Amino acid sequence: MANSYFKFKQFTINQNRCAMKVCTDACLFGALVANHIFTTNKKNDSFQCLDIGAGTGLLSLMAAQKNIQIKIDAVEIDAPAAEQVRKNIAASPWINNIQVFNEDIISFKAEKKYDYIISNPPFFEDDLKSADKTKNNAKHDTSLSLLELLQVVDNHLATAGIFAVLLPYHRVDYFIEESKKRGLYLATQVLVKHTIKHKFFRGILFFNREETKPELSEIIIKDIEHKYTPEFAAALKDYYLFL
Repeated sequence: MANSYFKFKQFTINQNRCAMKVCTDACLFGALVANHIFTTNKKNDSFQCLDIGAGTGLLSLMAAQKNIQIKIDAVEIDAPAAEQVRKNIAASPWINNIQVFNEDIISFKAEKKYDYIISNPPFFEDDLKSADKTKNNAKHDTSLSLLELLQVVDNHLATAGIFAVLLPYHRVDYFIEESKKRGLYLATQVLVKHTIKHKFFRGILFFNREETKPELSEIIIKDIEHKYTPEFAAALKDYYLFL
């Protein structure tokens, strides 16, 4: 059974009311996104961010830790999870930076466009589903398909905005092609392996509305001795307790 909480250096994620728990690939995604926002927003201006499917609030909190001027709207459809997100944020140093909405992102209304949109979506499309409906909504496309996600992003993303998403590796090429149809072009791709002996299992993708040659890279989480690689440790050192 997963722990009911996950403690980071500057905040704690309680997750007993959330179907999907804190996991290593989501932490890596959050760290890369937080750093990408930091390097993109060089003027340290107020930055408007939308977190689609906030879950435990992990991504929003990691982004807020790295970017003190950020303002985040975190949207979560599941009521118990949304309440837990609120509590996790209220217990953090960034309560004034993140606002939680217990709504369906498809019908979510905002009077602004976002500089940055982030999502760890329900991505096991067409795979075997669980008997747990709450977990299905969090882990599958029963509440939000990838095509619906792209439409939502297109509706809410600013002209010069950036969209970042975490996907299973086998959905990466499909998602890149579908994004192009909506004028969202791959800018950066990071493919992730558990170890050098494993195949890629996740893709971290960054899109914008300008078509350029994408930057391609990969990260291996653990070395042959099952220790975190230097690349992974560098990304997570501001968050993990023992790095």
